[in-house]
Amino acid sequence: MAGCAGWAYGRAGLAVYGEPGDREEPGKGGCQDFYGASIGMAKTADFKIFVRVENPFLPFNRNAVLFPRKIGGKFVLLSRPSDSGHTPFGDVFLSESPDLVYWGRHRHVMGKSSEWWESVKIGGGAAPIETSEGWLMFYHGVTGTCNGYVYSIGGVILDIDNPSVVRYRCKNFLLTPQEWYEERGFVPNVTFPCATIHDGATGRIAIYYGAADTYVGLAFTEADRIVSYIKENSVVREPDTEIGKR
Repeated sequence: MAGCAGWAYGRAGLAVYGEPGDREEPGKGGCQDFYGASIGMAKTADFKIFVRVENPFLPFNRNAVLFPRKIGGKFVLLSRPSDSGHTPFGDVFLSESPDLVYWGRHRHVMGKSSEWWESVKIGGGAAPIETSEGWLMFYHGVTGTCNGYVYSIGGVILDIDNPSVVRYRCKNFLLTPQEWYEERGFVPNVTFPCATIHDGATGRIAIYYGAADTYVGLAFTEADRIVSYIKENSVVREPDTEIGKR
């Protein structure tokens, strides 16, 4: 769980929103039954019983991330359009909705960079955290090697009112596979940010991340510390600062 009460975020393109009175048989849901990899969405009142709602987009799309509150009166969702395979490309896009059913006003947020750890593709991860500098988001970057893909965790700060605009983007990875449980598993060499818990009183952030698609890792930082690090090591390119449409 992250953000405000009633919201939760899951890996593999599942976005969850909670409303009082939502009821349905548990166990329904998923993201692979819509004729290909796509984003699923569900709502819940107690995080035990979930109600499946309409898929936001057509296949193929992944890495759904809901913002923890409305922006400009609209729900805001990040996603990464893809293909039917192990996608060798990928940029992050933003979409808005008045009702979690109809999505539009699509905007480009950011793409891969020349940094080695995110030179193939990028995608969302944990839900953004609201800070005084903007929306702090941990995302994943992918590089290619002779032994396959390597997934690392990066950090970015998006504009608080117009999150299709990147304010600061860290040129360095924040976490990359180094421990044995990150290097060896069902999919080797993966650190993939899945969710965060932010303690507003202390600023402490717990980052839950997938390790080699086999284990769940847990890393800790502090909001002020990580925001300062991202700002001090920021390289923002022209496409990052655009409003996301041309």
